[in-house]
Amino acid sequence: MIEIDDVAVELGGNRILDGVTTTVDDGRFVGLVGPNGAGKTTLLRTITGALTPDAGEVRLGGDPVSALSSKAASRRVAVVPQDTSLSFDFPVEEVVAMGRNPYKSRFSTGSARGGDGDATTDRELVAAAMARTEVAHLADRPITAVSGGERQRVLLARALAQDAPALLLDEPTASLDINHQVRTLELVRELVDDDGKTVVAAIHDLNLAAHYCDELLLLADGVIRASGDPAAVLSEGNLEAAFDTRAVVSSHPVTGSTYVTALPERPPEDESAGRVHVVGGGGTVSRLLYLLSAAGYEVSVGALNEGDSDLETARSLGLDAVADEPFAPVGDAARREVESRIRNADATVVGDVEVGAGNLDNLRAVREAESVVVVEERPFEQRNYAGSEAAALYRELSERGRVVGPDELLSAVADAVSSGVESVSADSE
Repeated sequence: MIEIDDVAVELGGNRILDGVTTTVDDGRFVGLVGPNGAGKTTLLRTITGALTPDAGEVRLGGDPVSALSSKAASRRVAVVPQDTSLSFDFPVEEVVAMGRNPYKSRFSTGSARGGDGDATTDRELVAAAMARTEVAHLADRPITAVSGGERQRVLLARALAQDAPALLLDEPTASLDINHQVRTLELVRELVDDDGKTVVAAIHDLNLAAHYCDELLLLADGVIRASGDPAAVLSEGNLEAAFDTRAVVSSHPVTGSTYVTALPERPPEDESAGRVHVVGGGGTVSRLLYLLSAAGYEVSVGALNEGDSDLETARSLGLDAVADEPFAPVGDAARREVESRIRNADATVVGDVEVGAGNLDNLRAVREAESVVVVEERPFEQRNYAGSEAAALYRELSERGRVVGPDELLSAVADAVSSGVESVSADSE
């Protein structure tokens, strides 16, 4: 559908794109990712013909975009721009109907294909696009009077009304809250899967891009650094080279899609970011162990039964792990080791672990902690198999510490370690 052959673009004397070559096949959702200033918007504008490359060629459906008229190109590619601000006061329905302009003749308000039937088709396509994007109820409202999220959907409806086989989106989720981000990308995914659309979207959020896109193009310094499956493109080496930052790449525990977590600067090799003990089990903290270790913390974990996947992860990372017999409750010796590590830790992390009679002693031991971070993905009542004592302990720890989601772990631990150090300093004075 889209072929980009050795494209170079200079703007203001700066080389923005430098020999970009790639293809986008029919019916694929391709995410364009990379740091700010990488050239993502420039590449999208070059695909549409809005920018003429200084070298190379873009082809749409086999034809050079430079050989197509503006209307002809618009029948092949529709665009949802990053800037959704509109200064005119047209009703929403009229804005969406502008998507039909590529099919209208210069001297007529009807369709260029002629006849009342085509005008009816225009109205049907506009109505269908508004229904698909859930903006039909805004039809008579001025475009300047709708919210940012609604305006984003109106411009997407305009692109759908254009009825082009390919759709280009420039940061379609940049100004939206998480709910509207998901709704927008779910709709785009449906357009690919159900309608056979070809989509290229510049997406700032790497995790959303990995979850929704079939393929990714990683653009940095005007060149494509990597392309292909999200798991291959979003490698830790590629991300460090493109974004100049350290990150951990893992699988999301719920969706299974590639998941990127940026890391803070690692302390000098002869320094530790602090000591952290982790309470987990059943694979609930494997990713957390990886993150904490990569961030430079001295990590201990346990008690864990032999054969537990969290224990295997800890050993593979070379962490200090308290192990116990397989399928056995936490023994006295293991409990004492856990209590010792918690007392020596700057912060203790309680993972989203299921608690039963066998591992309740781990939760009891956390009472020894100076600072507590509770990572919660599921309500505790859904994973409490130890009754009222466990519920009371969990409530006590949650009230004394900080309850966060997995994405907030590193910032919460940094705060907990910092507060613990300050408390120790105050006590010593």
